[in-house]
Amino acid sequence: MLKFIFVLPLVLLFCGSALAIKPKVFCFYYNWYQTKAFDGADQHWSHWSNGNPTGYPGGDNIGANFFPSLGNYSTNDPVLVAKHMKMIAKAGINAVFLTWWGKDHFTAKSIPVILDEAKKAGVKVGFQIEPYGNRSPLTIKADVKYLIDTYGKHPAFYYSEQKKPLFFVYDSYLSKAAEWSDVLSPAGSSTIRKTLYDADFMGLWVNDNEHQFFKDSGFDGFYTYFVSKVFRYGSNPNNWAKMQEWAVQNNKIFIPCVGPGYIDERIRPENSANTQSRDNGTYYDDYWKKAISVKSPYVAITSFNEWHEGTQIEPAKPLSITGFTYLDYSPLANDYYITRTRYWTDRFLKK
Repeated sequence: MLKFIFVLPLVLLFCGSALAIKPKVFCFYYNWYQTKAFDGADQHWSHWSNGNPTGYPGGDNIGANFFPSLGNYSTNDPVLVAKHMKMIAKAGINAVFLTWWGKDHFTAKSIPVILDEAKKAGVKVGFQIEPYGNRSPLTIKADVKYLIDTYGKHPAFYYSEQKKPLFFVYDSYLSKAAEWSDVLSPAGSSTIRKTLYDADFMGLWVNDNEHQFFKDSGFDGFYTYFVSKVFRYGSNPNNWAKMQEWAVQNNKIFIPCVGPGYIDERIRPENSANTQSRDNGTYYDDYWKKAISVKSPYVAITSFNEWHEGTQIEPAKPLSITGFTYLDYSPLANDYYITRTRYWTDRFLKK
C-alpha cells in the first residue's frame, strides 16, 4: 500500500487509559482477493502495473513478485480463511486488521467470514481505514459507527483491555489536523469522544516533522506501516526510540511496524530504490529487535498477505511462468516467516 508522499517501562500512561497494557501483536490482513472459481473474477490477482499497459491477468500471472503457496485464493472462502487464521494463531499474532474501503466495497463481503473463522482460531479482528474516495474525518466517524453497530458484538471483534476498539487510519495526513480535531478532540464540534463509538485512533506517521499534527489532531497515537527502511522517516527503525520517547511524553500510543522485506517492482517498476531484500530472514529479525528495544506495548506486522508489495509473511512457493520467475523464500522453508514470527512474538509478548 505504498504511496509516494512529497509534502510515528511496560506500564505507560496513554490517552487517559492510565492502566498497564499487556503487549499485543497485530498484523495487517488484506481481504481484497477473489478468484474466478469462487467469486467470478480474479480481484487483485489481476492487477494494474505502471510498467505494463495491460497489467496482469491473474491466474499464474499476478501483480506480485512472489506467488502464494496456496495459489490464487478468495478471502470470501471460509476454508481458505480458516487456513489463514490458523497460520496467524500459530505465529502468535493477537489480532488482524482488515483493509476497509467502505460498506459498499466488494471487500466488505468477506468480513463475516473472517470474524467467524478468527473466533475459531482465537484471533481478534479490527480495521485499517483506507483513503477511499471523498474520505474525511466525518465519513470515518460514520464508518466507525457502522463497524461497531454491525460487528462490535461479534466475539472476535477487537477491544483493548479498556474495552475500546482500535482503528488504524492510513494516510491520515490527507485531512488537516483541525478537521480531525472536530471529531477526535473532546471539545470538537462533531466529537466521537465519550460516546458509544469512542475508540483508539492511530494515525500514520510518515515524515520527521509530524509532531504538531499529532498534538493538534486528537489522534490517540500513531503507527508507521511502511517497512522499506529507506522510504520515510517513520519506516526507519533507527528513529523509533525518539518516536517512542515523544509518544510517552505526549500521552500517545506508538505502534512500530515490522516487515520481512519490500518489493513492488512488478506493479511499480520505477520504485526499485525502495526494494529491500529479505536477506534470508535477517531483515525481519532486525526490525523485530528494534521494535522490542523501544518498549512500546504494541507491534504491528506489515503484512500477512499484501502480495503486491512483497511484505507478506504468508507462505510463498517457487514458480516460473513464461517470461518471469517469481521470488521465493529459499533456502528457507515456504512457511519460514510464520515460524519466525512465532519466535519473535514469544519474545515480545513475554518481555
